[in-house]
Amino acid sequence: MAKNYGILVCLVIMALDVVAGILGIEAEIAQNKVKHLRMLTFECRDPSNQAFKLGLAAILFLPLAHIIANLLGGCACLWSTEDFGKASHTKQLAAASLFISWIILAIGFTMLVIGTMANSKSIKSCGLLHHHMLSIGGILCFLHGIFAVAFYVSATASGRDHPRHQTPDASQA
Repeated sequence: MAKNYGILVCLVIMALDVVAGILGIEAEIAQNKVKHLRMLTFECRDPSNQAFKLGLAAILFLPLAHIIANLLGGCACLWSTEDFGKASHTKQLAAASLFISWIILAIGFTMLVIGTMANSKSIKSCGLLHHHMLSIGGILCFLHGIFAVAFYVSATASGRDHPRHQTPDASQA
């Protein structure tokens, strides 16, 4: 029973990503409640302290989910395209979902940081429009959860299919 913690790990990863996504979307809603003036592609608006706090929390939860998935999922290392072609389907799925989750993490994290930093100033800011950065970052958190869980499940399944330390049979000696 102690070895069957995979479902719990998947639930924790998804919960962290869902919370990060909801916080990002809520930060966007809080940001849209502040007063702003728009002229063509430029916008002047007051920062939202609530949006800053929610965005900062989302920024913390997204990498935490990624770290948990990567640490507990193990290594799905494939060093060349030849290795990728020879690998089992579960290992290929693990490597692909790991790659995609890293890309989604980078884009989502960047968008959350940009949206949060736009709300960090204590004075009115004017500049180019940065609409929907927080909500798009929040949506990417949901996608990250899907690919992080896919990585964890396929990496642990791949590890079970090909154990690292195989001892030779006594009959072969």
